[in-house]
Amino acid sequence: MNQQIIPQEAFDWYDEYAHGQIDRREFMGRIATLTISGMTIGSILSGLLPNYALAEQVSFNDPEITASYQEFDSPLGNGTGKGYLVTPKAMTTPLPVVLVVHENRGLNPYIEDVTRRLAKQGFIAFAPDILHTLGGYPGNDDEGRAMQKTMDNAKIEQDFITAARFIKQHDMSNGKCGVVGFCFGGYISNMLAATLPDTIDAASPFYGTPPPAERIADIKAPLLLHFGALDKRVNGTWGTYEAALIANNKNYQAHVYDNVNHGFHNDSTSRYHEASAELAWSRTLEFFNKHLRS
Repeated sequence: MNQQIIPQEAFDWYDEYAHGQIDRREFMGRIATLTISGMTIGSILSGLLPNYALAEQVSFNDPEITASYQEFDSPLGNGTGKGYLVTPKAMTTPLPVVLVVHENRGLNPYIEDVTRRLAKQGFIAFAPDILHTLGGYPGNDDEGRAMQKTMDNAKIEQDFITAARFIKQHDMSNGKCGVVGFCFGGYISNMLAATLPDTIDAASPFYGTPPPAERIADIKAPLLLHFGALDKRVNGTWGTYEAALIANNKNYQAHVYDNVNHGFHNDSTSRYHEASAELAWSRTLEFFNKHLRS
């Protein structure tokens, strides 16, 4: 569904719902107030919710990559972790690794596809599923979001800290580790850069909130940050974060993409904006190539 057909308030309400600011009943009640010629409530909802059949840019059967699921110990987190590991088929020399961090709903097909995209570009890519100890991503985002809300945030962060260390030690790693994350994963990307300054060599958060303020001074890695201009919730946190980065003389670049929403990179929903998503992704690949291959 074309993004322009759906009114902006519907995107704003969906963002509030997806991030726990309103419940499903209130979200549905607000959607029911919309009157759009030729559209039903069902058609509006179908445009807002993901259709993961649209998100596959790289097939899991692509002959140039090898995909598997790997477990790792996480004693300070949830005990064990599990993630989607994708590597280039032919690895004759050490390669940089990239940790891919999902949104607040577990490892869905969109994030798995992003992981494959990185492997196609010559990175060892690893995407943990924070829902692993609860049975894994359940197949739909609403249920996955509800599952993740039941988990302890401190243990979630420890799982991703452990995952970053785990993948940096891959047998074919060149010793450089990047992180890219989306929404909740954007926060985790910022948090990892601040918490693991000797592990993370480059971080590219997409519409992520800042790490704890007291940790910003510890960041060593260059940051490449992406924001949607219509994303009021996340953008409201950026000014303070940027001021702290400047005050601490950190290496960062931030891009705000005009007229796009939170989640604009996710090609499974009508929030997707192809031109902005492709530009942000090309910048991310250039950034990782610069900082992880030298």
